Amino acid sequence: MRALFIVNPQATTTTPRARDVIAGAIARDLELRVVQTEYRGHARELARDAAANGAELVISLGGDGTVNEVVNGLLSTPAELPRPSYAALPGGSANVFIRALGLPADPIEATGAMLEALRSGARRTIGLGRVLSDEDDRFFTFCAGFGWDAEVVHEVERQRRLGRRASPALYSQIALKLFLRGAVRVPSLQIDAPGRGPVRDLYFALVTNTTPWTYAGAVPVQPTPRSRFELGLDLFALTQLHALTTAGLLRQMLSHKGVPPYGRGYVAWHDQQALTISSRIPRSFQIDGEYLGSRTRVNVESVPKALRIIG
Repeated sequence: MRALFIVNPQATTTTPRARDVIAGAIARDLELRVVQTEYRGHARELARDAAANGAELVISLGGDGTVNEVVNGLLSTPAELPRPSYAALPGGSANVFIRALGLPADPIEATGAMLEALRSGARRTIGLGRVLSDEDDRFFTFCAGFGWDAEVVHEVERQRRLGRRASPALYSQIALKLFLRGAVRVPSLQIDAPGRGPVRDLYFALVTNTTPWTYAGAVPVQPTPRSRFELGLDLFALTQLHALTTAGLLRQMLSHKGVPPYGRGYVAWHDQQALTISSRIPRSFQIDGEYLGSRTRVNVESVPKALRIIG
């Protein structure tokens, strides 16, 4: 089998030596071409062109941003070509998508699991989310956030450009700082879905394609614990932003059960095929932990059986 191995050299949890070891192990089983990404969007371009260059499998090593680029590239494979399968290896700080698939968080162990799956023929097809707006037509693998979490992502990206390392502590610090001030405290959002009345005056809205939403170190954070790759999309939105209520919700998110389907201070919808989030003022927006800028309206839809995964 011919495979393309897309490596993000900026991956935070691997070294050049480890990447060479991983590539060597894969090359013993596959006809492998290794390419390192050189700029933002490069992984998407490489994945889009993989089929035209004869690849039957695309493997990536990087974080959730790399995964998102590769997935969007694969889904833009020209219609006349067979779309390659995908295997993702962890190289970022969170690796939410890979861990949600049940794969090891260690890149060496994940490589072994991927190779075992290839040898045994283990395959599965998962659903994705898709965002459509005046600015966007993009797929996401695990989440899209409007408001608070997107502002956190934006600030973390700024801090990383200044040389700080992304970590659960940094995310928590910035989330608390933004909670105490700024546009996070403006209830500007509204959600609409077929067959439901609109819900207005929301502070923050999150759409998920699986659980967890993210990780606090090794602990999964689960505002939508019933969300699954095999179902439609789940929604979690804050109707209140009181300190005690929010702290209680965060404690529930960090529990093994996650946030219950119904409760005070939030709205939760399960297994939705489509929904719209709008805002009276421009608010920050992110998908899969990547800040996309400010938006006033996005349409989100579930795309079943969109991606063939190895493992």
